[in-house]
Amino acid sequence: MSYRIYPSSDGKYIIQEVEGDYYRKRALELNIEAHAIARGLGINRFLVDLTQARNVDSIYESYEFSYEDMQIEEIDQSARVAVLVDIDDNSHDFIETVSRNAGSDVTLFRDVEKARQHLLAD
Repeated sequence: MSYRIYPSSDGKYIIQEVEGDYYRKRALELNIEAHAIARGLGINRFLVDLTQARNVDSIYESYEFSYEDMQIEEIDQSARVAVLVDIDDNSHDFIETVSRNAGSDVTLFRDVEKARQHLLAD
């Protein structure tokens, strides 16, 4: 899995671009790094571009990721997260459901402009 983390050009959200297999341990490391950068910049919104990445975790691992891994203090629990996925990729759908059930503001999108609108809405 390769990735890049950087602020949007307007500085209003952090962009995480991921390529390759997306799995629990690396996803957590990526999110901890992204949230640390965001905290330093005073940002709590994230565009996670997974259009080139597939979730390869089991349902159990996806559940644990949302209910345990992402509930640590290094992760901003008030963050708004727009996850951009490929139009034909349903491998991330369960993560959206369990993340929301765990209290996180995570929404999947298949259109980048709708994702950006969601992040910038107040």
